[in-house]
Amino acid sequence: MSAATGSASAPSAGDTPQWLAIAGSRYRSDDPGLQFVLAQAHDAGERPLCLCVPGGVPMVVARLNRFVLKRMPDSGSRHHPRCGCFQPQAQCSGLGELLGTAILEHASGCTELRTDFSWSKRAEMAPETTAHGAAPVVRAQTRRISLRATLHFLFERAGFNRWDPAFQGRRTQAALCRDLMAAASDTLVHGRPLAERLYVPEPFSKAGQAEAAQRRRDHLRFLHEAAGDPMALVVGEYKACDEAEYGRRLWIRHMPDAPFLVADQDWARVRRAFMGVFEARDADHGQRTRVVAAMLVRARRENTYQVEAITMMTVTADWIPVEHTHELMVAAALVAQRRRFVKPLRYDARHAAAFANFLLLDVGAAPMRLDVLSDYLAPPERSAKTGAMARDGNAGWVWHTVEPMPALPAAA
Repeated sequence: MSAATGSASAPSAGDTPQWLAIAGSRYRSDDPGLQFVLAQAHDAGERPLCLCVPGGVPMVVARLNRFVLKRMPDSGSRHHPRCGCFQPQAQCSGLGELLGTAILEHASGCTELRTDFSWSKRAEMAPETTAHGAAPVVRAQTRRISLRATLHFLFERAGFNRWDPAFQGRRTQAALCRDLMAAASDTLVHGRPLAERLYVPEPFSKAGQAEAAQRRRDHLRFLHEAAGDPMALVVGEYKACDEAEYGRRLWIRHMPDAPFLVADQDWARVRRAFMGVFEARDADHGQRTRVVAAMLVRARRENTYQVEAITMMTVTADWIPVEHTHELMVAAALVAQRRRFVKPLRYDARHAAAFANFLLLDVGAAPMRLDVLSDYLAPPERSAKTGAMARDGNAGWVWHTVEPMPALPAAA
């Protein structure tokens, strides 16, 4: 099964094979004939069982480019923590306050996102007016997700916020491109697959540079052809931003031939807004870090792309999102010790400190929270952290960063 939190396909490189029950028979998730069995189950409306726990957990057979097994809505926490389909309860991260309102999971296996940003550069619509004396119209407020939460959703759906020792050496640019695009393929925005508007750079190859550039232009051709000045979502590793005659050029790794244009004043705002991200990249922590940028871009001229909105986040060398430098150190220790874990993501929550910094998945039948208490936490964040730990009974591992990092809990 896939390690992606939003779906499970059989088989997937790097995952421990799982046992499945389909139509009364048992199969391993790496069985070469499983596609035929899943096709039959799909046509018959069968609900296969993931046998990671006694009694099994029902799954959905979905048809994408191939037949894949996907979790039933709200069933991720019923799987065993070691299972690739396991997902902590939504309340363990910022996902909890968005699920069911801004993020809708459908029984078909698709997920719908309601974003708080427009996908086109059209002028803002004028407010509604009513005739003199007519009753005003009041519409219910609809919760929507930000660009940052959309990035967190894609990373979680693609499984990049979790780690298994089998992933070592497999978290490449090719994996990032493949898995983010796969996550977007069954994610809907305004009734259309997000994959149609998402671009993630292919791994750079000098020999294949021209072909990759043409595929990129083909994928983003709708920016020039569609009415309403549409925008695309580009996700990639930030490389640099340099001066140009017309503002600044922002460079994404694996795209050496296509910069994104940013106005000087906008780049100054980016530097202020994401000062912590750039500081974490340059801090003395001994770990390699990356900065991931998610940008809404539009066509400024033919094959010229202007950045209209941007968010950034720090990730480890293995693309695991982190909030600050102490999390980098914990993630490095976990990876070095070949542990299995999940990083709860903030989404649109006010404080990331309201959640565990990490959840260990290899200590038994339930995850164990790992918490980091830093002296650099602002008072509201410290209050959120201690409150969350108290509600959870203070169970787990805590690192007070004024002291050396304590030993991690032993694996079961």
